[in-house]
Amino acid sequence: MTPGINAAKKAGVAHRIHEYSHDAGHPSYGLEAAEKMAVPAQQVFKTLVVALDGKAMAVGIVPVTHQLSLKQMARAAGSKKAAMAAAADVQRSTGYVLGGVSPLGQKKRLPTFIDSSARDYARVYVSAGRRGLEIELNPDDLRRLTDGTFAGLTDND
Repeated sequence: MTPGINAAKKAGVAHRIHEYSHDAGHPSYGLEAAEKMAVPAQQVFKTLVVALDGKAMAVGIVPVTHQLSLKQMARAAGSKKAAMAAAADVQRSTGYVLGGVSPLGQKKRLPTFIDSSARDYARVYVSAGRRGLEIELNPDDLRRLTDGTFAGLTDND
């Protein structure tokens, strides 16, 4: 069990856990997850933590097939600037290691923004809290559990 899985269970949210053998040599955690679960990569979302205006942190959840637009992220968060947060800050704030950061069950709840493309699917996949472990759930449940906001977060939006 991870804090992310516990958060979904505690909230009574319908979800499924997918576990696979993580290959440390794979170049992309998210694309590896899609391949090993045999699901469309655009339904697998990565959890990224950014620093806003050099101070506060926030979470952006985007498809593994796309890059987070820092400009779009800053706009969604009502900030002037967003930059990727330092790995140590991510781990300290979320309680998770990079490549296994779940948007659920983080030590400190951060403002969370979910790419609006998530609403195109009945189910999406996000990290359940460690490499090789994904949780499948409805995007509206993901939004509710993270107290998140849907927004365009990629250059495609």
